[in-house]
Amino acid sequence: MGDLKYKPVLHNHAEFLAMARQRPGFNEAYDGLELEYTVARQMLKARTKAGFTQDAVAERMGTTRSAISRLEAAGRHAPWLATLKKYVATVSCDLQVKFVPKKVV
Repeated sequence: MGDLKYKPVLHNHAEFLAMARQRPGFNEAYDGLELEYTVARQMLKARTKAGFTQDAVAERMGTTRSAISRLEAAGRHAPWLATLKKYVATVSCDLQVKFVPKKVV
């Protein structure tokens, strides 16, 4: 891989969350974005499984890498359904949306 001119920063997400959850207001804000984080994780997983980079997806969708980056960033951009459909088609997936009734306690 040659000599790196930078040192990658290791990130332990579980450790980060454990520390962050101690801060006031973090749990409510984080939990409020659960759906967005789920969608972002699914997008990254599908793109990786398809073997595409953000640049490759952008080229196939006729957009820019920065647009794909924003699309995959949870909580930063709420994509339109049409955009999600185009994205999942690009990474050879199907999009499923379902409404689940809330459980009454």
